[in-house]
Amino acid sequence: MSFNSKVNYALYLVSDRAVLKGRDFTSSLEEAIKGGVSVIQLREKDTSSLEFYELAVKVKELTNKYNIPLIINDRLDIALEVDADGLHVGQGDLPAHIARGILGKDKILGVSTATLEEAQLAIDAGADYIGVGALFPTDTKSDTRSVTLQQLKHIKKNVTVPVVGIGGINEANIKSVFETGIDGVAVVSAILGKPDIMAASSALLSLIKSGGVF
Repeated sequence: MSFNSKVNYALYLVSDRAVLKGRDFTSSLEEAIKGGVSVIQLREKDTSSLEFYELAVKVKELTNKYNIPLIINDRLDIALEVDADGLHVGQGDLPAHIARGILGKDKILGVSTATLEEAQLAIDAGADYIGVGALFPTDTKSDTRSVTLQQLKHIKKNVTVPVVGIGGINEANIKSVFETGIDGVAVVSAILGKPDIMAASSALLSLIKSGGVF
């Protein structure tokens, strides 16, 4: 199934088992989906290829059940093997144009960017959406570059694909992020780090809706 033309990026969850502190991985993701998460990106850096693959198989079953897209971070081989809906790459990963050539036109391709120039290059290479950040300090990723909300707004105004804000977004700042006009936010701890994952997801979705996003 191709989600390219109809993806709702509003509440985009990036996985991180460390944040769950021992709680069951797939059931935690399911709680997040029930609360309103609209896209899941599987990003598990500290794991073997075998374990990443096995997780991807389980998460693909879950996202199929709820009919939402599964995006695999970085690992093109695993994205293809589990028939994920797309791939997300960073500036230091496989070049976007190479990824697009291998993925084909019917899969989602996302690219992490921090400048308008990077965003435009990503779009030229075939990106369906771009992630822009880090907007705020974050503990879940160390190699981040800072992007202001004003810079985010400028990028959104000058690109033709959906823009997803990333980096330290939570219930306290999510409204200010959406005021820039972007299409969605990528979160980790703001959902998976909370005691009640479904409630956390639902609360963020309510804040998004109150801002008139959809």
